[in-house]
Amino acid sequence: MKKMLAVVLAFVMILSAVSMAMAEELTNLNTYETKARELETWNIHYSQAAADLNVLTNCFDGLLTNDNHGDLKTNAAKSYESPDNGKTWVFTLNEGMTWFDKDGEVQADVVASDWATGLEWVLNYAKNDSYNASMPMEMIEGAEAYYNYTKELTESEGTEAAWALTADADSKFAELVGIAVDDEAGTITYTLVDSLPYFPSVATYNCLYPLSAELIEEVGVEGYRDITWEDMWYNGAYTVTYFEYTNQKVLTKSPNYWNDANVKRFDTVTIKMVDSVSVAFQLLDQGELDHVSLDQATLQEIYGDKNNKYNANLVEARPTKYSYQMHLVYNKNLEDGETPDTNWNLAVANENFRKSLYYGLDLTGYFARTNSINPLSCQNFCYTGNGVSFTSDGTDYTQLVRDELGLQYNYETYARVNPELAAEYKAKAMEELSAKGVTFPVTVDYYIAGGSDVAAQTAKVLENIFREGLGDDYVVLKTNTYISSLANEVRKPHKASFFINGWGADFADPINFLGQETYDDTAAYYSNAYSYINEATDPDLIADYQEFTDLVVAAKAITDDMDARYAAFAKAEACFLNHALVIPCSYEVAWELTKIDNYSKVYSMYGMQAYRYVDWNTSTELLTTEQAEANAAAYAAE
Repeated sequence: MKKMLAVVLAFVMILSAVSMAMAEELTNLNTYETKARELETWNIHYSQAAADLNVLTNCFDGLLTNDNHGDLKTNAAKSYESPDNGKTWVFTLNEGMTWFDKDGEVQADVVASDWATGLEWVLNYAKNDSYNASMPMEMIEGAEAYYNYTKELTESEGTEAAWALTADADSKFAELVGIAVDDEAGTITYTLVDSLPYFPSVATYNCLYPLSAELIEEVGVEGYRDITWEDMWYNGAYTVTYFEYTNQKVLTKSPNYWNDANVKRFDTVTIKMVDSVSVAFQLLDQGELDHVSLDQATLQEIYGDKNNKYNANLVEARPTKYSYQMHLVYNKNLEDGETPDTNWNLAVANENFRKSLYYGLDLTGYFARTNSINPLSCQNFCYTGNGVSFTSDGTDYTQLVRDELGLQYNYETYARVNPELAAEYKAKAMEELSAKGVTFPVTVDYYIAGGSDVAAQTAKVLENIFREGLGDDYVVLKTNTYISSLANEVRKPHKASFFINGWGADFADPINFLGQETYDDTAAYYSNAYSYINEATDPDLIADYQEFTDLVVAAKAITDDMDARYAAFAKAEACFLNHALVIPCSYEVAWELTKIDNYSKVYSMYGMQAYRYVDWNTSTELLTTEQAEANAAAYAAE
């Protein structure tokens, strides 16, 4: 009987989804961003910021994109292949693509050599200041050599010499870098340093985006470095037709878009800049926006009142691509930013101390600050984000990690929390650390923006989590404030005990995440900019990091068997977490009011494609909770 009811319910939900698809759709989309996330540059090759790329991904077509299930999909390239199991990749372009200005007037044809021009710009140190260079330098044959060549040339001969470099057939770039282009055949061939089966996912990212040499001739190198929306050339689904800083930007459907017949687009997308999501909610209430993420106060007000006009329209959003962690700091200073915090540094170097945090901190209340209705949907057990990589049988890589850890999702209880284990590790840590002169309680310094009431409220929740989970005889979370710059006022002077930060992948491989944490590696972002593990002196702590690093290096070397590669990375990641060198925290799973079927959007847990305003299913009315659930059910059945 229960099975029959489930089938009937699923059928009803699918019918509901179908009825939504048949409803009148939006022709113009009104969306928003907070002013703190205003775009900083229009140069897509220079930017590494989501605030920029979320806009620019709509203005340019790269070789590949993703579909609504996250699978790779052809875009500017109509096909791609590797004739040698991943060492060489050949992309063949679609015909009829053009570059056009903001008004849609054609300026030039899009040709294969535009991808060489774009890569030369990225790898030219004088032109691009190392932005977006790390991935091609690591993957493409000769890319690092060319980058180093331009860096030395800049120092010895001046900027103008490096600026004069091009990607022409007889150039230094063509001599060194493993990219071959054929404008007549419309092919771009990349030769890699090794067999890299995941390389096509890099083709969705801006480090491999095209750039017209004719545009550079028109505006000059300096002109392209500081290009504006009014002067840049577009080859994507939209052009920018209006922009007022921290106020509004308007994207308009490109009239000469090469793929017009196959891509559903809005006539216009208006992005309004607001001070906060509460202001965005007011605009939606006034009919000026088509969706809004809800802050907790508004969510509780709507959810708690069955008579609220939006009560039946609450929709749980899909997770963002960011995997959040509690990043421990291993070389911390006191508040003066100069004197070592010996008490904390000794404590955090102790594995039993770290494990007491790992098992003792019940973060459910912290999750509720994002999602008070269903907080455990935010829980995270891994370092690598969900949906980044899959084995040959379709298993999510993070499932391999959870299998190694013995942890699985449970939406009724927080599966990682274990008070008995936490107490055991606490007792061991107190005994071992007391012998080293550590005094208790250990002060845990946490920093928030001074003017943020929301951050202050969240900090109070964290203070209670530490107190209730571990006891204030052991640790005390102390909330401190900074004025304007977390990096300059807190992170660089090493004043915090930990940071809660999210990381999102740029391409589909776990090295995106694990490579940020390796020991004695200048390219490892979190090791050098947050944990400061390379400055630590405790031999046991260093040995734990070295064990993890050796496993990452070994996994990275496996390129001929992706299942074996992912299995090896999973063991490395489990090692990292079993030593509690970082503490997985959360995913962003918010609630919203929306006229958009989230399951029709591009969905990618890496890169920048998820903000493309193409092929969305929408309604002129807000979705009901029932409709959103039906969309989810229909999506799952595809």
